[in-house]
Amino acid sequence: MLLSDRTITELIEKHRMIEPFEPKQVKYRGDGKIISYGLSSYGYDARASDEFKIFTNINSAIVDPKNFVKHSFVDKKESICTIPPNSFALARTVEYFRIPRGVMVICVGKSTYARCGIIVNVTPLEPEWEGHVTLEFSNTTPLPAKIYANEGACQFIFLQGDKECLASYKDKNGKYMRQTGVTLPAM
Repeated sequence: MLLSDRTITELIEKHRMIEPFEPKQVKYRGDGKIISYGLSSYGYDARASDEFKIFTNINSAIVDPKNFVKHSFVDKKESICTIPPNSFALARTVEYFRIPRGVMVICVGKSTYARCGIIVNVTPLEPEWEGHVTLEFSNTTPLPAKIYANEGACQFIFLQGDKECLASYKDKNGKYMRQTGVTLPAM
């Protein structure tokens, strides 16, 4: 079952599921219009923090998830991240998530970015996973692309399971449990 804004709010109160939590869509800040974030009818639009890891191939590395080369990224802490053409960057959410045992969360990108050729990818958040979510922004265009920190990046959709799972992410001692920064692949 897809969870509504009412049920999401109840889970926030009961489990501290999202911190900080914005109970309404924020579309404006003092400096003008922003890419919206906060609670929506059937989901939550999360923000990208100002911590970015931008992929670069200056070392001619091979991308190998089993033997990932950390020096393929340049670390930036700034309000706007510029992703090179046909490249990608990693970020993390401003929000810290605590997923209840009976809930699974999927993520989709914001249409504002998608319509600019910027794809946001996040793997599902499993029951009892917690941490800052690592976000992947792919620039599919032949031009540099901007990502804005502290503005909406993606929408999380919450699904209630028909029964409680036998083994949660916490039960399995998942390797990405309680991650706090931009987290690279781990084996």
